[in-house]
Amino acid sequence: MTTVLAPVEGAAVGLAAVPDPVFSAGMVGPGTAIDPMRGPLEAVAPIAGKIMKLHPHAYVIVGDDGKGVLVHLGIDTVQLKGKGFQLLAAEGDRVTAGQPVVAWDPAAIEAGGRSPVCPVVALDAVAGAVTGVALGTVHAGDELFQWA
Repeated sequence: MTTVLAPVEGAAVGLAAVPDPVFSAGMVGPGTAIDPMRGPLEAVAPIAGKIMKLHPHAYVIVGDDGKGVLVHLGIDTVQLKGKGFQLLAAEGDRVTAGQPVVAWDPAAIEAGGRSPVCPVVALDAVAGAVTGVALGTVHAGDELFQWA
């Protein structure tokens, strides 16, 4: 069982609340989403492992068990080409769960006309593999869901 932590503080709202059909329909994988607190934040590693992909707006961390978790900071934020994001780690780094990976400001993302909602997805997971999904207020580092 892998415990996946909340990468940001905010309200756990579920994937159905993501204003992007690829995420909301679970096509990327099961998981949940967080509507982040507005203001400058550090997005943290949801699991311990290696940063396999790192973009300013999204990252994938793969644990020693081979499970990969995607954190996507806002919707359509790839269009910002890194503006408003600061990398705090590098692709290939080993990180501990809860370690800061990217600094960003959800309020600035929202002011620019984009949703700051953050999908947190268990990549390549089968339906039903994610359980105990948190709802309501979460803080960075709180348990977000379990992945069997």
